[in-house]
Amino acid sequence: MGKPTGFQEFERTDLKKDPIKQRVKHYREFEHTYDKDTTEVQCSRCMNCGIPFCHAETGCPLNNLIPEWNDLIYRDHWRLSLENLHSTNNFPEFTGRVCPAPCESACTLGLIEKPVSIKSIERSIIEHGFENGWVKPRPPKEINNITIAVIGSGPAGLACAQQLARAGYVVTVFEKNRFFGGLLRYGIPDFKLDKNLIERRISQMRFEGINFKGDTHIGKDIKTEDLLKKYDAIVIATGSEKPRDLPVKNRNLKGIHFAMEYLTEQNRILSGEIPNHTINAKDKHVVVIGGGDTGSDCVGTANRQGAKSVTQLEILPEPPVERPDDTPWPFWPRILRTSSSHEEGVTRMWSVSTKEFTGTEKVESLIINQVEMKDGKFADKADTKKEIKADLVFIAMGFEHTIHEGLIEELKKEGLKLDKRGNIKADTEVSDLEHCTSVAGVFACGDARRGQSLVVSAIAEGRQCAYSVHQYFIEKQKKEQQGI
Repeated sequence: MGKPTGFQEFERTDLKKDPIKQRVKHYREFEHTYDKDTTEVQCSRCMNCGIPFCHAETGCPLNNLIPEWNDLIYRDHWRLSLENLHSTNNFPEFTGRVCPAPCESACTLGLIEKPVSIKSIERSIIEHGFENGWVKPRPPKEINNITIAVIGSGPAGLACAQQLARAGYVVTVFEKNRFFGGLLRYGIPDFKLDKNLIERRISQMRFEGINFKGDTHIGKDIKTEDLLKKYDAIVIATGSEKPRDLPVKNRNLKGIHFAMEYLTEQNRILSGEIPNHTINAKDKHVVVIGGGDTGSDCVGTANRQGAKSVTQLEILPEPPVERPDDTPWPFWPRILRTSSSHEEGVTRMWSVSTKEFTGTEKVESLIINQVEMKDGKFADKADTKKEIKADLVFIAMGFEHTIHEGLIEELKKEGLKLDKRGNIKADTEVSDLEHCTSVAGVFACGDARRGQSLVVSAIAEGRQCAYSVHQYFIEKQKKEQQGI
């Protein structure tokens, strides 16, 4: 540990944010990375807690060695701390911005004080590394000429591709969109994640030998069978893009959109891919259905576009402010979370269900009802029906599974199996190797395999999948040598 009494001497310091009135006028990042001195002070709060739950199963999905890099920074070994961080996490600049930080909920200090500001420290380490020129390409010493196609350039696909390329494989990443990054690029607003950060990594990965092919939709532009013939292995990292719909009366009215339609369009306008809005919240009453991060991103985007009002609906009851007994430390607590977008202006409504939309051609309002849990199901409360004005509605109720049309449907003909939820089945039930599907040489990782999850979990999945691919070829080589 750094300073034995650090957690007693210093308070937690969160990242400074630009004032709300200032930041809602633009789409740039508004949180400011710690300076060197602040980072070292915050690292000194890390305790010698014996068992660091922050990087155990209940904390970080990547198993980041958090106490180690906290100690290294406190002792002014910044470059070593960066190497330590990169040993488990390919893209700490992404997780340091958009991860909900389950590690902090598992921090031992959090039992008695505010936990160590792990996420902010992580961001400081990587940005300090880039500023000092320590983050450099790591091309392989030898190339084995085994070809791998990675389909999807989100966090899982990028992490898998980088691990494989560094191990000597010839890797090509296919992306159906023009630019790379998947959900990071198109689903997360610029004010949370500057897209230049993605370009910075893509540039590094190109130098490491990875070939990137954009505007290439596998199963549409390229037949899956042709890809199977050309490459020695395929990794499916297509994410979970099938949105969960709300099939209520008048769902087909104009002005009702899935959240990702809205967020993706705004990101494409900012990147110059398209010139104008087709969905614009300016001077409109906006209703967001769904209380998660995607819904919050819609709130922040609508406020920046000049919405007249923004209301966010959630079917679950309002969580408590303090950690409840049903999610004790070190588990992720079920508590009320207020995002920076919520701070910028929104009316949040809890325990409500949307019953129908009203309007002629365009949506004009929502009919909602208060609900309560009865026998494990949501039931309407009597005499609680209410009408809410709405010119624009965004459905942000999560995702069902990866898109099946094209790639997955074609692979099903080859024997690809899906689980009950429609995700790709790639575990030891269908193969000896985790992440290997029921089709030989085809692997899956990230949300396409496990369903909707966190960016940090996707990176972990990508790294684990790369290991399985490597093991697959080691075993294949052994069998060939034995004449099996």
